Amino acid sequence: MSYRILIILSYLVSVLALESCSSTPKKSSFSPKDYDLSSPSILYLNDALSEISGIYFYPKDSGVFAISDNYGYLFKINLDKDFIIQKWKFDKNQDFEDISFKDSSFYILQSNGNIHTIQFSEQGDTVKTQTSLFPDDEKGKNEFEAFYYDSILKSFVLICKNCKSDKKNTVSAWAYHPESNSYTPSVFTIDVSLITKKAGLKKLKFEPSAATINPLTGDLWILSSVNLLLVIADRSGNCKEVFKLNEATFTQPEGMTFTPSGDLIISNEAGNKYSSPSLLIFKRKTL
Repeated sequence: MSYRILIILSYLVSVLALESCSSTPKKSSFSPKDYDLSSPSILYLNDALSEISGIYFYPKDSGVFAISDNYGYLFKINLDKDFIIQKWKFDKNQDFEDISFKDSSFYILQSNGNIHTIQFSEQGDTVKTQTSLFPDDEKGKNEFEAFYYDSILKSFVLICKNCKSDKKNTVSAWAYHPESNSYTPSVFTIDVSLITKKAGLKKLKFEPSAATINPLTGDLWILSSVNLLLVIADRSGNCKEVFKLNEATFTQPEGMTFTPSGDLIISNEAGNKYSSPSLLIFKRKTL
């Protein structure tokens, strides 16, 4: 039996162990097609990731790269190597919110819209960082937490959590173009009133905390930790479906990513001193 097969078997055994030792969450009333949001595999993380605020699945070696709010470290959670966690210092402690990847570089979103580009050395033991500053005339007016790369737009997208120019029932999105190191405002606008209606609520302040593209459907998935909502939209932000998340499972969901095969991973911060940070892994249903 090869060493690679042993690693894979070890990973599967570990996931089964996680499922058996984790308390069974209460069932959600809704789940998107192809997923059961009531039955995740749960990987509990250590205190260094208590404020895990963004995640990205790295297909090359099945690792999950992560950032932790207010810590200038890039973390890697090795899913196929006994869940060993590595970390690299890339900046001083600031308010970091989400992470994405393109062309061998990681891109990290700061809440004020600044974007930090990280490249590893050839040896992989050190990192080099470059910072792109949000437009001066917009400083202090906007707050972002959700960030992803859109291959059709050929740019990164920042979805507002609180932006001064947004109206009561709209949430806008900016684009960041790495080639020109420039930003474009209002690449699309989300109609919050439609989300409110689909959620069956009378009013809603929609504050996205994470977003990513489902690689199999091309839909935009948006997570709102404050409201415990999962919104599925098209790439222009037009709402298709809304799902209310169960607080027993989703204690404080702040990060979201997909594997290439469509498995969904959501990260929970440690909501309080009695809970632990975690990764929730939802296997895509197969026919």
